[in-house]
Amino acid sequence: MAKLYFYYSAMNAGKTTTLLQSAHNYRERGMRVAILTPRLDDRAGSGRVASRIGLQSDAVAFGHGDDLQHWAERDVAAHGRLHCVLVDEAQFLTRAQVWQLTEVVDALGVPVLCYGLRTDFRGELFEGSQYLLAWADELSEIKTICHSGRKAIMTVRVDDNGLAVQAGPQVEIGGNERYVSVSRAEFKRIMRGEGGIEQLQPDLPLT
Repeated sequence: MAKLYFYYSAMNAGKTTTLLQSAHNYRERGMRVAILTPRLDDRAGSGRVASRIGLQSDAVAFGHGDDLQHWAERDVAAHGRLHCVLVDEAQFLTRAQVWQLTEVVDALGVPVLCYGLRTDFRGELFEGSQYLLAWADELSEIKTICHSGRKAIMTVRVDDNGLAVQAGPQVEIGGNERYVSVSRAEFKRIMRGEGGIEQLQPDLPLT
């Protein structure tokens, strides 16, 4: 039975690496997969996904207004059976697009694996994550560690002095070094202004 999966984590936990490994596993068995990525996230170039350890792949870029169910139907009609759809940066999906992905699963019988952040730098749910948490068949956390040694479940955005950014747009593409994954306790401390934090997770060069 096809299912909708949501793999979520804080920043820099290896979501894209896991996605690309999953795509490789399907392809190695002769199965056809499609990787979707939000058009607004063009850090690796439009229509490409790239992990911090250098793995890359071509992808289908989509915008907020695109109908992902119709895209999948056209893709199957043009190229034949689709064994899996993988969505990178799934937090940027709209409510409507998450529903469309449930139709890809329920009506077309294609498994959909979504990978993304749960919350933004303010601790608020992204729209895509909110509805994936509500509607996905399977939820799985990809774990990472806070500098304190606790499990990191939240992400802070810091300025050049390592102090928490308290306001601003929810989406800020690039500047990965400005985001640090922390535990809930550290998130509270930093957001209260009780000191700063080093930018511990700089971008790694793509190869």
